[in-house]
Amino acid sequence: MRRALLLVVAILAVGVGCGGDDGDAGQASGDVSFMVFGDPDEIQGFKNMIAAYENEHPDVNVDMIEAADRDDLIARLSTSFAGGTPPDLFLLNYRYLGQFVSKDVLEPIEDRVDDSDVFQEDDFYEEAMDAFRFDGKLTCLPQNISSLVVYYNKDMFEKAGVAPPEADWKWADMVAAAKKLQAADPKIDGLGVEPAIIRLAPFIWSNGGELVDDDQSPSNFEFDTSEAQNAMADFFELNLVDEVIPSEEEIESEDLETRFINGRLGMLMESRRVTPTLRAGIKDFDWDVAPLPQHKQPGSILHADAYCMTQASENKDAAWSFMEYAMGPEGAEIVAKSGRTVPSLKSVAESPAFLDPTAKPANSQVWLDAIPAIRNVPPVSTWPEIEDAVEPMLEEALYTGEGLEGLVDEIRKVSDPLFAKAQEEQEEEG
Repeated sequence: MRRALLLVVAILAVGVGCGGDDGDAGQASGDVSFMVFGDPDEIQGFKNMIAAYENEHPDVNVDMIEAADRDDLIARLSTSFAGGTPPDLFLLNYRYLGQFVSKDVLEPIEDRVDDSDVFQEDDFYEEAMDAFRFDGKLTCLPQNISSLVVYYNKDMFEKAGVAPPEADWKWADMVAAAKKLQAADPKIDGLGVEPAIIRLAPFIWSNGGELVDDDQSPSNFEFDTSEAQNAMADFFELNLVDEVIPSEEEIESEDLETRFINGRLGMLMESRRVTPTLRAGIKDFDWDVAPLPQHKQPGSILHADAYCMTQASENKDAAWSFMEYAMGPEGAEIVAKSGRTVPSLKSVAESPAFLDPTAKPANSQVWLDAIPAIRNVPPVSTWPEIEDAVEPMLEEALYTGEGLEGLVDEIRKVSDPLFAKAQEEQEEEG
């Protein structure tokens, strides 16, 4: 009898050591695969965080799989899900997540968050959390709550006698500043912005318009309202009338980010994503960030990535243990210091790890001030396809002016079927 009891105890001990799904995450062990992409400085931030985690959890080994870029990451995820061998965790922007949610391959983490001793849901900014709720359930945990801002060359502004942007500056103020910068130095361009839906959307919202007819289950873009039309006209006039942005040919030879680093661009509309690259690349001038200019009211758009766990993971406890550390105060602070993220964890976002004025940009508070006005694009499975279909039309309209007449109708021709496709998928799932 004693020998039999010892055997049972031994078997139970082995089961616990393997880190089964129902075990205590604090005792997790084994290997965890984590897929991510990013610039070198961003990747180094993840490596530093993983090293710190493994130092505290020596029984867990985190294997970071580096994708070349977002397209590579999505392609590799799709292939791995199809083959039944996805990573335990991956990090992805909410705009690209719907296609995986629709395939029911993700493991919702709301219950684990509720049971966490490290944080609770209300420790994070709700605006980021909401973007990762599907059918009312928190599916992934948002790492950051970035938004679009205006990076500007402080030295260039000072040399041209242009006052720095103020917190409530208007669209006309931005255009006027861009023109003055160019008048002071004809070799530069005043502003850099991509012809993309996610660049246009916050100005439609700022002008009192809507991007789509229904934020949760859209059937079409609302580009035919006067509010949207006026915001779009101002956007296209940046090139066609105001002539304050680089030409398409100039961008093909030197992208906007590089032009800003090289001192050939006065302002750049971008998210927090470019901060590590600007820190590393800019040596000859001072720079900072300002909020987006307004039309009628503040407008901002969410740029957020989240840690997602796959249903097929064979070591969910260890995967959660790592995610919990990465999203907690220690891990979030390590990654925040890389410059890449606007932490979604409030305590870290409001700490020197993010707001340190000695680290560029000095005015990181801009991102936190934008949160009350932040909105996200609809979380539909076909959103990446919609962006791919519409953005060439926006590009042609901005750089050539061709297709402006009838642009809304042409956009609806390509986007309405994709919205309908997403609705059909929702109905099938329901």
